[in-house]
Amino acid sequence: MFEAWQDVLRRIDEAVVSIQRPRGSVHLLAVSKTFPAEAIRTLYGHGQRAFGENYVQEFAAKRAALADLDELEWHFIGPLQSNKTRSVAEGADWVHAVDRLKIAERLSAQRPDARGELNVCIQVNVSGEASKSGVAPDEVATLAAAIAALPRLKLRGLMCIPEPTDDTRKLSAQFALLRKLQQQLNDNAYALDTLSMGMSADLEVAIAEGATLVRVGTAIFGRRTITH
Repeated sequence: MFEAWQDVLRRIDEAVVSIQRPRGSVHLLAVSKTFPAEAIRTLYGHGQRAFGENYVQEFAAKRAALADLDELEWHFIGPLQSNKTRSVAEGADWVHAVDRLKIAERLSAQRPDARGELNVCIQVNVSGEASKSGVAPDEVATLAAAIAALPRLKLRGLMCIPEPTDDTRKLSAQFALLRKLQQQLNDNAYALDTLSMGMSADLEVAIAEGATLVRVGTAIFGRRTITH
């Protein structure tokens, strides 16, 4: 696992250098969903701090098991049901897949003041697939304005999951759309600094289009054998 993690870090660095972006401008989120807490502990020991989880119950169990680790940064990256927001609001540092105001309102209401602001990204359906979660591109500005007005949340950026394809041109276009939407918001007095896009198979394409955070699981931990 250490070698695989190092290889991903090398891929990120090479992609950043190839397009003349500053080293360190793209962060790695290790997606640890379905893998045991001990795998996170091991990678933490090598220096990885940010980990992504998709399932509320699994997230809560791992957070409890790893409560002794300082500086562990929890990112919840899966879809959230409105009746399961509390443990995420109380325990996560980031939530990447907010695509409805109701979810944002519940996270805001349930976030403890002592935890500080919860970092939030809006998930955008950049591919237009009916089966894909995310707000439509033309609805992003309205949702962003509503979220930005909520207490205890900090709107940090946008997130997307492109369609599964080997067509680099399609991927580039979808990642570029997310970057364009971020720029439009920032032109209207927002200060969004995060583009959460790119995974194991397409992180180089995402970085070329402006990703600041890539979500990588399989290339680090291997194929998942547990399903939910």
